[in-house]
Amino acid sequence: MIKLGEVQTLEVTKTTDFGVYLCEAGQGDASKILLPKSQVPSTLKLGDEIEVFVYKDSEDRIIATAIIPVLTLGKIALLSVKEVTTIGAFLDWGLAKDLLLPFKEQTARVHTGEEVLVALYIDKSERLCATMKVYNYLESSSPYHNEDRVIGLVYEIIDSFGAFVAVDNRYCALISPKELYRPLNVGDSVEARVIQVKEDGKLDLSVREKAYVQMDSDAELIFKKLQDASGFLPYHDKTDSEIIKAQFNLSKNAFKRAIGRLFKEGRIVISEAGITEVK
Repeated sequence: MIKLGEVQTLEVTKTTDFGVYLCEAGQGDASKILLPKSQVPSTLKLGDEIEVFVYKDSEDRIIATAIIPVLTLGKIALLSVKEVTTIGAFLDWGLAKDLLLPFKEQTARVHTGEEVLVALYIDKSERLCATMKVYNYLESSSPYHNEDRVIGLVYEIIDSFGAFVAVDNRYCALISPKELYRPLNVGDSVEARVIQVKEDGKLDLSVREKAYVQMDSDAELIFKKLQDASGFLPYHDKTDSEIIKAQFNLSKNAFKRAIGRLFKEGRIVISEAGITEVK
């Protein structure tokens, strides 16, 4: 059976002036498709086999090409946005006919020149399309373990769940809201730390270091803000956690650890009014 969106080896069953017709070996003309003349190697003859990709041309006819695109059915790839139109974005996947990324399959609006991580699927009209909703296409059997450093691409953000990340553009991972201490957007590349490998193999990530390592950078961040504010900030260990998050992008515990470090080093004084730099 000839499969749309896949690479297959097919047999030449008929030659014409405008190309050759291909079908599965031994199937005769039961389900033949055209390989246009411009794609036919000069040495190809009747009965030979050739590896092709099967897709639909601009007139929606199933056709073969000897050019293998970057993306095939059910797979994931990073593709460049060539154009944005009223029906969606068109992506460069290596074929003359660009690949449509419909608006409804975008997890964030894309722009010409950007690169987006997408999977290839067949829509209800039997056309090949791209989707940025790649969660179900990612693998969960990664080679990573707790405390490993990984690099991934943010492909979707849902406030109640966090930032969904494709590690190595291949493996399923999540940065939960409590680990999101800086703004992230769809399309961002992030370096993160594995904090848990779940039973199903999916990864939980953090963009922060371990507490004892992170404390140093948090303390320096707060101290710089303190200096920029002429040596006084109206925040202390009793300040509401939401205010701390809004002002420093830190959790309440991280803030308390950091100002505790600064206090022990003799760099600040903590009072009911806030924190003051020691001159």
